[in-house]
Formats: sequence, structure tokens, C-alpha cells
Amino acid sequence: MARVHPTAIVDPAAELADSVEVGPYTIVGAKVRVGDGTSIGAHCVIEGPTTIGRDNRIAPYCALGGAPQDKKYAGEPTELVIGDGNTIREYCNFNRGTVQDAGATRIGDDNWIMANVHIAHDCRVGSHVVMANYSGLAGHVHLGDWAIVGGLSGVHQFCRVGAHVMIGHSTAVSQDVPPFMLVNGNPATARGFNAEGLRRRGFDAERIAGVKRMHRLLYRDGLTVEQAREAIDRLGREQPASAADAELMSGFLARVTRGIVR
Repeated sequence: MARVHPTAIVDPAAELADSVEVGPYTIVGAKVRVGDGTSIGAHCVIEGPTTIGRDNRIAPYCALGGAPQDKKYAGEPTELVIGDGNTIREYCNFNRGTVQDAGATRIGDDNWIMANVHIAHDCRVGSHVVMANYSGLAGHVHLGDWAIVGGLSGVHQFCRVGAHVMIGHSTAVSQDVPPFMLVNGNPATARGFNAEGLRRRGFDAERIAGVKRMHRLLYRDGLTVEQAREAIDRLGREQPASAADAELMSGFLARVTRGIVR
């Protein structure tokens, strides 16, 4: 049976796995499901429909699963889905989705989300992401695996941020950020590629050289995005070590609608 502090309020319609812990003065609403090993700190409010997976650590004062901050929202049954193994620190605020999108805000696995982070309606956050203090994602943002968002940074609604991106602190992102890139500033500017992050993730010298070449094609050779994409496709065919990374980059560029950070 879940260990619920006597001062907490858990709706009878909530579903808590036996090893869940709920701290003092926390409120868990109906249509909330929480998986094994997850702990919820004091003074949290979790509204449904919300699904939280296994082995998450939710610090005090978080507000999860609240209605989207969207004037079009009219009470439709949307949801928040959080995966496994996430650390969610104090005062985080994650909203449910809207029917104008897929109806769900989704957060993956093994993310490190620091204090006072806001994740708005219909966002898609991958896995192994780091979001530093006071950073935020506006509605409909897609954030790729292994991305890092620096403190006090914000991402404009409908933007897409690729895998392995590093966003520096106090950055304003209003266009798409291709995978592997390093950006900062207001407005965000591409400063290079995330070489150190790739090394830490086990990219060897040949793969890093391929990413460096993709960066040059996008930002140094005077090509349009479509021309750069064609050249990246050739790179993937000619250099097998870069094939998967080139495919990731090419697929991202094919779906760009807001232009890319320059």
C-alpha cells in the first residue's frame, strides 16, 4: 500500500502503486496514476488526467497536470504523461495538452529538471534532457533527447529543438535549433556545435568530425537549408560512421517550418 502522509489528500479515484510515497500537505486528484518507486514531496498539487511512471523523484511545491494556459481551452479531457526515472525539482509547473494538438503533454525518461521550470501544454520532451533553473518551454515545443536548456532561457511556442543541442543561459529561442548545435543569446545565435556534450556521450572522433562537417554545411558554406540538407544526405551515404547522425539531421531539417536559428 502507498505510503501517504496523514496530512496529504489523495482522491479515491487516484491510482497509486504500492511503493509510492506522498509527502505532507500534497494533493493528488482523480484520474492520476503513479507508478512504482515514485516519491512526491510536500505541498505538491497533481491534477488529472495525469500519468506518472516509475522511480520519479518529485520535489516539494510542484504543480503537475493543471489545465493548459491557453484561452481556447474549454475543459476538454486532455492529459499529462511523464515517463520513468525523472528528477523534478521544486516549484516546477507542467500543464496538460490541448485538443488543438495531440491532447497530451509528454515527458520522457531520465530527465533532470531543475527548480522553477515551466513546461507548457502540448510539449514533447525527450529523454536524458537537462533543463536548468527558471527555464521554460512555451506551448507545442518539441525538445529532443539529450538536449540541455540553460537557466533563465525560454523557447517560443511551436519551436523544435533537436537532439544533443546545448542552449546557453538566458537565451531566447524563437526558431528551430538543429540537432547537435550550440546556441545562446537574445535572439538565439548558433555559436558552434556541442562538441563537449558529444564526447561525454561517447561520440568518437570520426562521428564528431561528421557533426562538424554538418555544422559547416549549415552555417559556413553559404548554402540554403535545402542545399545543406542535400549535402548532409550525401555525407551520410559517403561516410558510414556519420550515416545515423546525418539521417537525424536531415529528418529534422525536412520538418522545419519556422526557419532555423542562425
